[in-house]
Amino acid sequence: MTELHKRGIADLAADYKSGAHTPSEAVAACLSQVERLEPKLAAFEIVLQDAAQEAAEAATRAIAAGHRIGPFHGIPFALKDLIDVEGHVTTGGSNAYADRVASSSATIAKRLIAGGGVLIGKTKTVEVAYGPWGTNQQRGTPWNPWDAETHRAPGGSSSGSGAATAAGLTACAVGTDTGGSVRIPSSFCGLTGLKVTEGRLPLDGILPLSHTLDTPGPMCRSVVDAAIMYLTMDGVEPGKIDYQLTASEGVFGAMTKGVAGLTLGVLTQADREFLTPEVRESYGDALGRLKSLGAEIVEITLPRSIDHMRWAVATLIGSEGYYHHGATFEDPSNHMDGDIEKRIMAGKAVTANEYIGALQERLKVRGEFLKAMRGMAAIVSPTTPITAPVVAEIDQDTAPSQLTRMANYLGFCALAQPMGVADNGLPMSLQIMARGRHETTALRIGKAFEDDFAGIGWPQIA
Repeated sequence: MTELHKRGIADLAADYKSGAHTPSEAVAACLSQVERLEPKLAAFEIVLQDAAQEAAEAATRAIAAGHRIGPFHGIPFALKDLIDVEGHVTTGGSNAYADRVASSSATIAKRLIAGGGVLIGKTKTVEVAYGPWGTNQQRGTPWNPWDAETHRAPGGSSSGSGAATAAGLTACAVGTDTGGSVRIPSSFCGLTGLKVTEGRLPLDGILPLSHTLDTPGPMCRSVVDAAIMYLTMDGVEPGKIDYQLTASEGVFGAMTKGVAGLTLGVLTQADREFLTPEVRESYGDALGRLKSLGAEIVEITLPRSIDHMRWAVATLIGSEGYYHHGATFEDPSNHMDGDIEKRIMAGKAVTANEYIGALQERLKVRGEFLKAMRGMAAIVSPTTPITAPVVAEIDQDTAPSQLTRMANYLGFCALAQPMGVADNGLPMSLQIMARGRHETTALRIGKAFEDDFAGIGWPQIA
């Protein structure tokens, strides 16, 4: 049972189906990891131990009685603490919201629980989700499990979801992504994370940062796991997911097709200059693998620069972030995270003209990208240009979101997945960005790469 915490969604689903293991055993293994590692990792805001054990026992009895719902039945999962669960506090990573008890559950939480998922707890986040490093001055910064000796950034803003999943405190977790907040922690923590198309999944019951750009998404250990969780969050009937998984149909059928014949857009040599040498080399190796699998690799000149899109996203997040949280940050009785306060208050300075102009321009740029991507299945890049930095050395005026914000700006979907390990023992990540509503394409390409890749193993703390 001690190794059950290393089993992902698909593996556990197969174990339950065969009778090799039960949800009670899997949840007990995760809770044992929580007890052992949470004092160091500090990944959770709240651990729902008693409720998780009860739900796991119920799932075990149901499956034993022949009432298995689908592949997510009995799977331990966690929710980023922006997502409401009825009767529990949603802090949003802020002391100012520490007494905010949810009167109802978010739709995506309801769907995961209706699919049979066992909620382990709620994970830490950057205050109001406005930060890419995963740091939080008020409620603590989770420890990246890939370095046992030095406190490194877990990535943000879904910091606790990344750390908890990577270390086996849960089989998977939900993050939210406004400028990279599912993909950056997936990159830094060696996970597979899916940023879904803008508007693809419901946002009700999720504390907003930018209502235009916010997207919830799965953070898992494999591409198949991401697909199972994504479909569950999308409200697909669990029995249908189970059938498609078993019969290799739908998304799962597409993931068996490989990349032969697909054209993939890749960064020009000039656009690779800001990558660290190791990330640049690993990216080149990844492209070589995809080419050997039959994909055509074509450099794409981006219609707008990476920096232009990055700062355009900052305009939207800042303006909408101030709309949603400005009053909280301006209240002198609240002691807010100073790093986040600076970003929120910068949004106050955005004029209506600038804000509406940014919204209009992104529609134009989206059209330019769709035109430039004709004949291409996706644009493939690194997820982050660096590996996880030491927390004490982070410059909060910088961000590792150069390549992630592009997908949010365009409203596209994007998959982040491991592509190698640097000499410092930290994971590096590949990003596959596909057009809006083309999650299946991103997952297909990701599965082909994953199947050809030896993997990165487990972090030091696991």
